[in-house]
Amino acid sequence: MSRIGKAPVAVPAGVEFKINARQLGVKGPKGTLKFEHHPLVTVSYDDKARSVEVKRVSDERLARSVHGLTRTLISNMIEGVTKGYERRLVVIGLGYKAELDKKDKRIVLLKVGYANTVGVRAPEGVTVEIGETSYKVEGSGEEKVACITVRGADKQVVGQYAADLRAVQPAEPYQGKGVRYFGEVVRRKEGKTKGA
Repeated sequence: MSRIGKAPVAVPAGVEFKINARQLGVKGPKGTLKFEHHPLVTVSYDDKARSVEVKRVSDERLARSVHGLTRTLISNMIEGVTKGYERRLVVIGLGYKAELDKKDKRIVLLKVGYANTVGVRAPEGVTVEIGETSYKVEGSGEEKVACITVRGADKQVVGQYAADLRAVQPAEPYQGKGVRYFGEVVRRKEGKTKGA
């Protein structure tokens, strides 16, 4: 039995949980999420105890693997509609900038060393804020850098959008310039030295 899969998921007050065949719906203060679970598991909701239980229908390998996964996805959905998820990124480099498009506030414009500005559109259910923060960069002291904060109820969507922003120009190892997650450590390399 999966240890994670066995544990029931508590549904806090103010959260609505619905099951319609294999379709699960969670509604809370931060939004509404839907998910269709795998046919090798069954999901039941106890309204009195306000808890969700996930059970597998057989003991085959795939059923065992999706058992714990389904329970974790349900737990993430409940946490997403109550607290929400957040990823922060920083843009480091001389002349490197991040700003929201003036016409469409859902597009983040990145000036990160290319000839043109790169625009990345935020998906539905994701909000983006851009500000400044102090950040300690390896090899130099504290710097004022652009900070992008991505928020949303769906953990997967928030994480994927943050990864898309980072993929525009990941931090390079020589000067550390680029887009990185807040707190991400970039292993620095020594550049070529003259006469070496």
